[in-house]
Amino acid sequence: MTKILVVDDEPTLVATLKYNLEQESFEVFTASDGEAALAIAREHHPDLVVLDLMLPGLSGLDVCRILRKETNIPVIMLTAKGTEVDKVVGLEIGADDYVTKPFGMQELMARVRALLRRAGEAPRPSEAATAGDITLDLSRREAFRAGAAVHLKPKEFELLLYFIRHPGRVFTREQLLNDIWGYEFAGDTRTVDVHIRWLRQKIEDDPSAPIRLVTVRGTGYRFEG
Repeated sequence: MTKILVVDDEPTLVATLKYNLEQESFEVFTASDGEAALAIAREHHPDLVVLDLMLPGLSGLDVCRILRKETNIPVIMLTAKGTEVDKVVGLEIGADDYVTKPFGMQELMARVRALLRRAGEAPRPSEAATAGDITLDLSRREAFRAGAAVHLKPKEFELLLYFIRHPGRVFTREQLLNDIWGYEFAGDTRTVDVHIRWLRQKIEDDPSAPIRLVTVRGTGYRFEG
């Protein structure tokens, strides 16, 4: 049975999430603070974590940062905040998705299913993707450029792999959101721009004048390999 850890200090919300997730046949664990969340995650190895940003003691950001050092469990961040800075910080430390309270339960369930579906698409152990001096080891989810390791966040890895598999094709921001994030993303398309900027810093000789991951004015982005 697929296991989900819900971490929030609002008992009513936790109970609502637990009920709805169990109706989808998930096994649900809950925690109301960061320390308990880490202990449960390490003991039960959930398949996905729904994690509130504002927690007593150890914050959601700290919990996500620690989880990312230990595992690639998909993480959906929940927060009452809605500024671009909060969203970028959450994504930068490795969250896979970001939902602002209040949110629709159907939307959250769709995001949960999408992340679980993508996490379950495990590649064959020997599979790799290459473009020029860039190599992605799909089984280990590691990236290399000219033989040197390149640290990519989960969505950076997926985005770069997508581009490598579709060289020369132009994608709109909306297409990338739908194909990489796995659902009709209700948020700001600047999420794509943020990840493109991070990728350029890691795969371009001069990120300010990219020659691999190029902008197609008025449309979106294209990968030249």
